[in-house]
Amino acid sequence: MLNRRETLKAALLGSGVALLPARLGAAPVAAFQSAPVRWIDGAAPALQPGQTFGVAWPRGAVKRGTALSVTARDGTPVPSQGWTTASWPDGSIKWSAHAIPADIAPDGLSVTRGRPAMPARPVRVTESVDAVTISVGDLQWRIGKSGAALVQQASVAGRAVLGPVTLIGAARTEPLHGADLPFAGQIERVTVEQTGPVRAVVKIEGAHVSGERRWLPFVVRLYAYAGSSGLRMVHSVVFDGTASKDFISALGVRASVPVKDAALHDRHVRFATDAQFFAEGVRPLTGLRRDPGMAFKAAQVAGRAVPPLDTMAKAVRATLERIPAWGDFRLEQPTANGWAITKRTAPEQGWIDADEGRRAPGLAYVGSPQGGAALGVRYFWQRHPTALHIDGATGDAAALTAWLWSLEAAAMDMRPYHGTMGMERFDAQNEGLSVTYEDYEPGWDDAAGIARTSELMLWAFPSTPDSALLQGLATMQAAPPQLMVAPAHLHAAQVFGDWGLPDRSTPNRAAIENQLSNLVDFYAGEVDRRAWYGFWNHGDVMHTYDSDRHRWRYDIGGFAWDNSELSPDLWLWYQVLRTGDAKTWRFAEAMTRHTGEVDVYHSGRFKGMGTRHGVQHWSDSSKQPRVSNASYRRPFYYLTADERVGDLLHDLITSDQTLTTVEIGRKVPNAAKKPALPAGTIEMTFGTTWCPLAAAWLTEWERTGDVRWRDRVTAGLDSIGRLPKGWMTGSAPFDLASGRFLDQGRGIQFSHLNAVFGAVEVSSELIRLLDVPRYRAAWLDYCRWYNAPQGAYLAKFGAPLGPRNLREGHSRLTAYAAFAEKDAALATRAADEFLSGDAGLGTWPSDPRHRVDGVLEWPGVSTNASAQWGLAAIQNLALVPEALDRATIIAPDAPGRRRQGDAGRD
Repeated sequence: MLNRRETLKAALLGSGVALLPARLGAAPVAAFQSAPVRWIDGAAPALQPGQTFGVAWPRGAVKRGTALSVTARDGTPVPSQGWTTASWPDGSIKWSAHAIPADIAPDGLSVTRGRPAMPARPVRVTESVDAVTISVGDLQWRIGKSGAALVQQASVAGRAVLGPVTLIGAARTEPLHGADLPFAGQIERVTVEQTGPVRAVVKIEGAHVSGERRWLPFVVRLYAYAGSSGLRMVHSVVFDGTASKDFISALGVRASVPVKDAALHDRHVRFATDAQFFAEGVRPLTGLRRDPGMAFKAAQVAGRAVPPLDTMAKAVRATLERIPAWGDFRLEQPTANGWAITKRTAPEQGWIDADEGRRAPGLAYVGSPQGGAALGVRYFWQRHPTALHIDGATGDAAALTAWLWSLEAAAMDMRPYHGTMGMERFDAQNEGLSVTYEDYEPGWDDAAGIARTSELMLWAFPSTPDSALLQGLATMQAAPPQLMVAPAHLHAAQVFGDWGLPDRSTPNRAAIENQLSNLVDFYAGEVDRRAWYGFWNHGDVMHTYDSDRHRWRYDIGGFAWDNSELSPDLWLWYQVLRTGDAKTWRFAEAMTRHTGEVDVYHSGRFKGMGTRHGVQHWSDSSKQPRVSNASYRRPFYYLTADERVGDLLHDLITSDQTLTTVEIGRKVPNAAKKPALPAGTIEMTFGTTWCPLAAAWLTEWERTGDVRWRDRVTAGLDSIGRLPKGWMTGSAPFDLASGRFLDQGRGIQFSHLNAVFGAVEVSSELIRLLDVPRYRAAWLDYCRWYNAPQGAYLAKFGAPLGPRNLREGHSRLTAYAAFAEKDAALATRAADEFLSGDAGLGTWPSDPRHRVDGVLEWPGVSTNASAQWGLAAIQNLALVPEALDRATIIAPDAPGRRRQGDAGRD
């Protein structure tokens, strides 16, 4: 077995050997090693919009204040900008973030010690009383501090090429036939978060206004990178309306583009599509009965100014005014599998069909040889109904609008999907829970407070770019390139607990690694096969399959949308950490964007809570921290330094206060009478409530250095360790002021959910970071005894044994105890539990027998068990690989193999 020094050396050299975690607890200071960084797609992209990525460092390896720089493979400095995003307890850098310009895409990067190189044309930020100006070379963005215009103007070399950029939309009081009431964004606060030299970040906060009403609060961040003609826009909006009377019928971003200085035939409209690029003139010069001359046609198609009109064929020059000019264009994407372009000459004229296809990448341009602008929307077809509109192209200024919810679509309907159905009382509600797995209570199926974050790109050009460049930009923004630090370096830094690099060195390890890949392929494929798309749905997956109907249980209570149940987010991110795989990254990223926004309340009475799985993402009445879980966001935040996710993590640090008014366990069938609680306390489970909160407090401490959050975590760790039954107590009164659990002399209470919402992962991190021996002992006891054989358990504790579930997933608890205590018998038990198929992965998605009408089907599959299998596989491979080698992997569907069990609920 590799010792720690050999392990670290092999990791940093990129060895293919599967590496075991280092000794639990404090580790010696590591020597500095440069961090290799790679593009997740395997090669440098043709275009990239500017990059930000995170790098983890071993404890003590990079002292606070150390300058870090980016270099190319040959050691050439790459312009970069760096900052610290997290620190170790000794003050050394744990995570750093780095940005590089947009006009370079080097391969084989490294982050090392040294002063960062400056870009040739640095980003510069200046502030005045009423505006923030970002300069990127000759391009200037003027950002408003008040009013409606986020961007007041963009100019190139002093010439305005873009007018006001605003947030717009409309709502109605009745979903089908109500009158649309327009609203527009109004700025309330502007903060400059970074000032260059490689990137600048401006945060704009406000709300939408309709008459006297201010609602739909928004946060928009604008990112400018050196070498880029674009602004990245991260647009977040919170729905704080009333679902029964606020039906949003449009939501978008509009840019005004001046075109008055260009003749109609020199005005250009462009749409990126998944087929032929749509490139036309407002007044077309091609296809006419009379030929204006090749130079004129070629110039218009290329987006250049046409030659002087006195050189045009006279028959065309004399009749230019007889050629219709097209003022309005629409690209509508009403579903994930169809778009159409239409156009008209004027508002009072009819629409003409122009083109159609399947999945548009989401970019439109309007402008002229004197300048223009493009808007791009990420997840354009995945988040339908979307649209790109160009209006008024024949006037002085064209309006270029990216609709995040198209005004041509039916209005959003966020009302509950069913009525009370006689379930006013808890006994009837429990009956509903028993048959549909839905935890329902009138009034708790409320969408008010959920959010959605969208990503856009806004470009300002001095003239119309050629179509190849615009198509390239569309491809780039639809699937943005991403840099990621090498998995071996991440592993050597000992972040995120216990995991190892891929290892196919033995038949059993190879089989498990293959299955980990199969699982990602299966679910990523299901997203497309089952069309898990739409503005509110994209990024989530379904909970359980219905093998009778041959579809997922989209309409059956708690079996529908998964909403992070049993940590699929974590499974995907741990697979990213160990592989750096692009498909897994983008799958996990979309899920993080969804679950952290749509499944969580950002305002209102449920603020800080997430919603349990259901037919609608907000329909279940169980509102819990296990869904708003900070553990699910941390990997994405640290790998990308994404400010929006950073905000979401920060917002969770006081979410325990919501538990004083929101009861999260009120209707469990046959629940015992709740014990009386001392003043200032709330009942709190260790794994489904405290561990998610502890992850938020840990993150706040790491990011800010504020020891109040360290002390709050330590208080919880110590007080759990002091309970007579330790972690096996399961739940106890939690004192909100001190952060400590109170001892009421309770006995053992196991819950099959307590350890499957990030408790395993965050406990491993906390044990390494903080010296709290009592907690470590309590956690190891829980790990040893949760899955213990009946005879051993009864001999130790006596009756009752209590219920168990998810034995396969909980095998990673046994593996943890085996590794920590160097117990070979426990390691063998962990391998047997993992490979048992007991309440876990009972069949293999790669098996060709599982097909219905040629489409892959996985009978009985549930996402929660799949996620737990994936996490258990990763941890067992890391902690007890030799025991897995000795075990027998049961063939798929072998006699006696148990299928997945019902994961149940608290």
